[in-house]
Amino acid sequence: MKNLIGNEWKDSYSKDTIEVINPYKNLLIDRIPNSNFDDVNEAVSNAYQALDGWRNKTIYERGDILIKFKNLVIKRKEELVRLYIRESGKPIREAREEFDALIEISTAFVEKSRHMYEDSIPSGISTKSNNTLEITSRYPLGIVAAILPSDCPILTFAHKIPAALIMGNTVIVKPSHRVPLTITKLVYLLRSAGVETSVIQLIHGTGEVSGKALASHPDINLITFSGSTVTGMKVMQQASNNLTKVHLELGGNNAAIVCSDADINLAVDEIIKSRIINSGQSATACKRILVHESIKSEFLNRLIREIDKLKIASPFENDTDMTCLIDEKNAIKVEKQVKKLVDNGAVVMCGGKRRKNFYEPTVITDFTDDKRILSTLEINGPIFPVITFKNTIDAIEIVNSSPYGLGASVFTKNIKTAFKISKYLDCGTVVINGSPMYRSHEMPFGGWKYSGFSTEGVSKTLEDMSTIKTTVLKDVYK
Repeated sequence: MKNLIGNEWKDSYSKDTIEVINPYKNLLIDRIPNSNFDDVNEAVSNAYQALDGWRNKTIYERGDILIKFKNLVIKRKEELVRLYIRESGKPIREAREEFDALIEISTAFVEKSRHMYEDSIPSGISTKSNNTLEITSRYPLGIVAAILPSDCPILTFAHKIPAALIMGNTVIVKPSHRVPLTITKLVYLLRSAGVETSVIQLIHGTGEVSGKALASHPDINLITFSGSTVTGMKVMQQASNNLTKVHLELGGNNAAIVCSDADINLAVDEIIKSRIINSGQSATACKRILVHESIKSEFLNRLIREIDKLKIASPFENDTDMTCLIDEKNAIKVEKQVKKLVDNGAVVMCGGKRRKNFYEPTVITDFTDDKRILSTLEINGPIFPVITFKNTIDAIEIVNSSPYGLGASVFTKNIKTAFKISKYLDCGTVVINGSPMYRSHEMPFGGWKYSGFSTEGVSKTLEDMSTIKTTVLKDVYK
């Protein structure tokens, strides 16, 4: 696979390449360019030249192109799914769900954009505006650089790229160097659908080099980034030198609170589904499980029993529940994090073993030393830490002790209890009687604190991918 710069698929000026490995079989699939500042600079120059032509198209014209893109994705869905599985190791059911989301979200952004109307502020709202009409309109930001993560990159692509394009921006996409191939195919399909030369471009490479070159480039108008909090902070620092606008969707340490009156079967099922998606490598996964002390034994027994039923097998089998982690480096990191918990007094109830880049679903409990040790430990693997709490105040304090604030969930049959807890949780989303991973296409999705400060979703993203202009008709009624 190569970069797409202008109308040409080409290698990097550096001539360096990065291997793309199938994580399930540990086999080389392809190589991508390890791009540098020269590649990024050329792409930005092309994007700037293409901007006027693209933003002067009507929303209807741009929308028609995106509908053609959606139809191409539908036509080639299974081919794309299988490529995605090869580079990510994701089970086929999860891969198909991401492409279904891409198809729905692309359509939704087109429909939403065609119903965004100019606003007017009538005369006489204040003494200063007597006889004057004010009209607000939305305009493209300019050049958008989209830096994508290795977890759920298709879903992230869906929430960023169609929205940026429909609002008239030119876009430079940088996929994760771990899962770049399917994103490359999607960029190819956008070009095939009619997105013009240099309106959509693709830069491969590492975050340290090509990501930094994008974030620090003075001519980029928006950096939209999804990934780790540490990297997000670097992106923000680099962008700040040019006052470049940034959207940051960062890490999470989501918690589930299981109250004494909860439906335990429902809670266990929802938490397991949340934790094994992408083998636990998701910011939105349930990473801390807070269980009322009166139901701890019942909850643990049910949790372990259901985990034992999980099928860990080839990602191409339709009934596979979980496969491998993205690479052995990440699996080793999870192994070290589990050891840290055990060294601090926790007890492994099941699992706890690594084989290369596979890590067993693992239940840990009895955090006798400090329940809050998990607060800063974002574990990206299939680990189920179970913490007990005495009352709702205790539970809220434990959840809020984390520097992250992406999402949480509350399991209870008492709706007043649910709303009371939700009110005091410091996070962007609270799900009642469901996993904290829940995310509809339309809802505003984003975190508080170290989980970022932007929101995505059909209801919000088009506004964030554009800028507002007010035209004042001074004394028009005089």
